[in-house]
Amino acid sequence: MTTILIQNATIINEGIARVADLRVRGAYIDAIAPILSPLPNEECIDATGQFLLPGLIDDQVHFREPGLTHKACIASESQAAVAGGITSFIEMPNTQPQTTTFEAYQDKLDRAAASAAANYSFMFGGTNDNLELLKKLDKTKVAGIKLFLGSSTGNMLVDDHEVLRQIFSNTDMVIAAHCEDEQTIRDNLAKHKAIFGAAIPIEKHPVIRSEEACYISSSQAIRLAEETGARLHVFHVSTAKETTLFRNDIPLRDKKITAEVCTHHLWFSEDDYAEKGTLIKWNPAVKKASDREALWAALNDDRLDVLATDHAPHTWEEKQQPYTQAPSGGPLVQHALPALLTAVNKGKISLEKVVEKACHNPAILFDIEKRGFVKEGFFADLVLVDLNQSFEVKKKDLLYQCQWSPFEGTQFSGSVLTTFVNGKKVFNQGKIIEKHAGMQLTFTR
Repeated sequence: MTTILIQNATIINEGIARVADLRVRGAYIDAIAPILSPLPNEECIDATGQFLLPGLIDDQVHFREPGLTHKACIASESQAAVAGGITSFIEMPNTQPQTTTFEAYQDKLDRAAASAAANYSFMFGGTNDNLELLKKLDKTKVAGIKLFLGSSTGNMLVDDHEVLRQIFSNTDMVIAAHCEDEQTIRDNLAKHKAIFGAAIPIEKHPVIRSEEACYISSSQAIRLAEETGARLHVFHVSTAKETTLFRNDIPLRDKKITAEVCTHHLWFSEDDYAEKGTLIKWNPAVKKASDREALWAALNDDRLDVLATDHAPHTWEEKQQPYTQAPSGGPLVQHALPALLTAVNKGKISLEKVVEKACHNPAILFDIEKRGFVKEGFFADLVLVDLNQSFEVKKKDLLYQCQWSPFEGTQFSGSVLTTFVNGKKVFNQGKIIEKHAGMQLTFTR
């Protein structure tokens, strides 16, 4: 059985940084100790001055397969993910067909088994008419239930309030919700069309998909979860006002209501629309700089529990359309961790906190089996990073199928050096060296 010895790494795990050696044997972490003697024919990696983290677990990506593979596919985007230190992903149901039937769910599993560079699972989509299927989900194999309470790419809006109550009342699985109030958005859009016609400026996006639209929907979802006892996870919180809805006075394992924040809401603000245009058009919208700072504060004080990307690529041509036609979303998995490492270097967050939010907490929240931690006996999903190695994001280095990034031209002050998935070295020094290492995630529920 193949073994790899990583020597002299600074291992970050459960809030502690320590210099140690780590041995990978097969798919697992075999041993961690201050000093481990090399075995015959063992590959040895000198990680002096480097940090060894658990592989990131991204709980919200859109890899566009099946049906939207002109934008992206599981193979291309999972390779971009491991290049960005993400070793496991949970993919969303708004593909074509939508992942709202057992057959569509199995089809995605089969596709990922044949092509994923990273570990994989999928959300099962809730609709206005598939409650009986949701009741029958195998919670050891399905990550959770995704509900769109605001419209986004695809047509999966759940707007029947009695159906929502029934879903919340009839499952103990994680319900992950996209929260934006549809009527508020429609009213705001109508007002802006009356003023600007078809030529609405992109700068109006956070006014149309407003703070109030987010807060109304998030607060209603939380209220319904409290009434029914449901396990609610609010995706991509984007406003300061919403952060007041979440608690930090109980451990994550005891929380019934949790929240996620995404890279783009921590990096960009409405001041960037002038330069980036529709390349930073997301739902929910990137909002004020004051919202961004409030999100950082809530992440650091544990009101926000998880860091993710909401990676959602579209073609360059699609994103160049006028505001009302340009789709929302953009590619992020390759650069989310470098953006966070840059934030570490700027003192906005500690590396220990990044690991907590992007590795430990997704594993805890979704009950993911033997992942998200650097522990003996756990799967060897690991990433070596260098906080002192800077690089500029250039088009030639992009692994996204869509071949663009909102970060092009950005100088990051931290780099991903090597990524391991299930003990296999899949990415090293800028190159993908293993295209098919992913396994299906399982859940201890």
